[in-house]
Amino acid sequence: MTYYIAKTVSGGFDDVIARVTEALKAEGFGVLTDIDVAATMKKKLDVDFRPYRILGACNPQMALKALTAESKIGVMLPCNVIVQQTDDGVEVAAVDPVASMQAVDNPGLAEIAGPVKDALKRVVEAL
Repeated sequence: MTYYIAKTVSGGFDDVIARVTEALKAEGFGVLTDIDVAATMKKKLDVDFRPYRILGACNPQMALKALTAESKIGVMLPCNVIVQQTDDGVEVAAVDPVASMQAVDNPGLAEIAGPVKDALKRVVEAL
């Protein structure tokens, strides 16, 4: 089982970020965090790195269900979605919450992780 859902798309990097953000919004997610890895690598290490952003996406209703089912699940939230420049275009990849929740011994999380995976899959496929 892979731990991510991915697709390479056409378009400029910033355009893809906007499209991902809108697709997430359409599925009930908001972007809580936006980490610019390239800017951080340049600032902290003076290293040039390809355009790479980590978007911390959260669906509040699903997050509440997960936090209610498992008090420490916040260590695995929000759902990360990456956008990175590759030689083939711009790749978008989202975490597979079903795969990551297998590490937690709580069957109730599977009921939550499935619909979240389905929503993130629709986000990636919509691009």
